[in-house]
Amino acid sequence: MNRILDRILRHFISSGRLHVAWPDGSLTHYSGSKPGPEAGMTLVDNASARALAMNPGLGFGEGYMNGGIRPKDCTLYQLLDLLMLNAMSPGHLPEQIASTFRYACRSWIQFNPIKRSRQNVAHHYDLDSRLYDLFLDEDRQYSCAYFRRGDETLDEAQEAKKKHIAAKLLLNKPGLEVLDIGCGWGGMALTLARDYGAIVTGITLSEEQLTIARRRAKEEGLEGRVRFEMLDYRNLQRRFDRIVSVGMFEHVGVHHYHQFFEILKNSLTEDGVALLHSIGRNDGPGTTNPWINKYIFPGGYSPSLSEAFAAVERSGLWVTDCEILRLHYAKTIAIWRERFAANRAKAVALYDERFARMFEFYLDAAELSFRVQGHMNFQLQITRSIDAVPLTRDYMAEAEAR
Repeated sequence: MNRILDRILRHFISSGRLHVAWPDGSLTHYSGSKPGPEAGMTLVDNASARALAMNPGLGFGEGYMNGGIRPKDCTLYQLLDLLMLNAMSPGHLPEQIASTFRYACRSWIQFNPIKRSRQNVAHHYDLDSRLYDLFLDEDRQYSCAYFRRGDETLDEAQEAKKKHIAAKLLLNKPGLEVLDIGCGWGGMALTLARDYGAIVTGITLSEEQLTIARRRAKEEGLEGRVRFEMLDYRNLQRRFDRIVSVGMFEHVGVHHYHQFFEILKNSLTEDGVALLHSIGRNDGPGTTNPWINKYIFPGGYSPSLSEAFAAVERSGLWVTDCEILRLHYAKTIAIWRERFAANRAKAVALYDERFARMFEFYLDAAELSFRVQGHMNFQLQITRSIDAVPLTRDYMAEAEAR
């Protein structure tokens, strides 16, 4: 099998240079015809080499978690940078076959009925809440921040993100009723109530997030303006003036998009405004990496704009504004990685070494997916009626300036 992997790597590395130390102690160098980064890896055992040859999308991450694959004379980030860059070029037949199979099975992989959605959410968001204190900002914004200048602190950039979204929601009078779908630990909902005078309902499927969000509302004296509920969006029964959803659409599942936007439409007042913030991809429909699906976000998927827009069009809603945030999430995750690395020993204490390896692999790969693999964020402003928002975008800039 090592010979097979050797042949694969000779075709796979088209950019940069890879050094591989094999289980028998031998060393092989692979050089691409195009310039690129340089990195190395040590294959500790033949089982890891076999998994890497047969299913690299899953085998590499598991090999690193288990200690069977180690960066050699470089960091994990540098090794992933080289491999993920080269993965954008065809040349690994087993992975191409596996990717085709995953695409054919998308309807099952992303099948997210209510019970399964709760299980998927619990897998990641019901982890020990102290874990997220190790790398998130003070408000626990677990989504792409917004860097207006580029040199902001994480807390500044996350505050700017909330202000940017609030401007698009057209919160032009106090007392507007706002729904936050996938409210996380409550930061967005609390901000809209406290700073914009909104009356907010936040819904989540995470027990851990619900408990913390309710506690925060009580501590800030906002219980009369903010209510948090354990509720699936498919069970909504009333309408709202505004709807916001940040980082939740990635968990809907591509075959549930039409239903999502139909419910969004039915939950908006006639002159209502919604803002959808999601990770996306610029290269058309695809699949979720199998390691990410197994260990981090089961049932998750980052949609292409064509998939999102097609579902909006079928619902009869208007997309009144679309913005693409290209490297903002890469900058966000870079700070998360730095913070997690500084607190890595605490993560090991909370869980164990294997978990810490899993989480640092996730953060490294996530950042690089935005830098070298075409991921981005999009924000869609959506309305029921053609005239729900002003004719020009000036009001957004004016609201942010205030």
